[in-house]
Amino acid sequence: MLFNSIDFFIYLPLFFIGYFIFKSNLKAQNVFILISSLGFYAFWDYRFLPLILVQIIVDYIFGILIASQDIVRLRKTYLILAITLNLLGLMFFKYFNFIIEIINYTFKSMFTLKIINQHEVILPIGISFFTFHSISYLVDIYKRRVEPTKNFVAYASFVSFFPQLVAGPISRAEDMLPKFLQKREIDSEKMSQGISQITLGFFKKIVVADSL
Repeated sequence: MLFNSIDFFIYLPLFFIGYFIFKSNLKAQNVFILISSLGFYAFWDYRFLPLILVQIIVDYIFGILIASQDIVRLRKTYLILAITLNLLGLMFFKYFNFIIEIINYTFKSMFTLKIINQHEVILPIGISFFTFHSISYLVDIYKRRVEPTKNFVAYASFVSFFPQLVAGPISRAEDMLPKFLQKREIDSEKMSQGISQITLGFFKKIVVADSL
């Protein structure tokens, strides 16, 4: 779902209606944000939902493991392992096709042989953003900037939050995660400013950037 699509123009008002319905219950509101964000992602390709869900679960567990260790060496080991798993997934989807092409080209030029059948690997949308969201969370825990949250829904909502899921920016856990753990107040002035910024952004994207 693109931000400048008819689908999003329908989706966004529906999201805000649900957001206001649950305004008196933070837990229910976070569950609604999480479901809405995963739905937003699934709209592009539902087959990649397990990918983001598994990454959320794995990094949530690693966050707790890193914080539970007082021995720096063990904390660093958990951090390196978690970052390695995250980057391996990212590199597989981003560079698998490229690596196979290089291998086949090399062997074909040397031995007139294609050794690996190529399969087109689709790059999941937003994988860089939610991967580095997760990594920033783990690094902040390692550096003792934040405590790992035991609230899984809040953490999952932070990683999959749809306004920055496919286009960024990458938010630090110490800045963004508390917003999912504390009751949020609805401020009419801030809402007005937000609507103005969204409208200006759509104008810049659709009228100016797309035309150029």
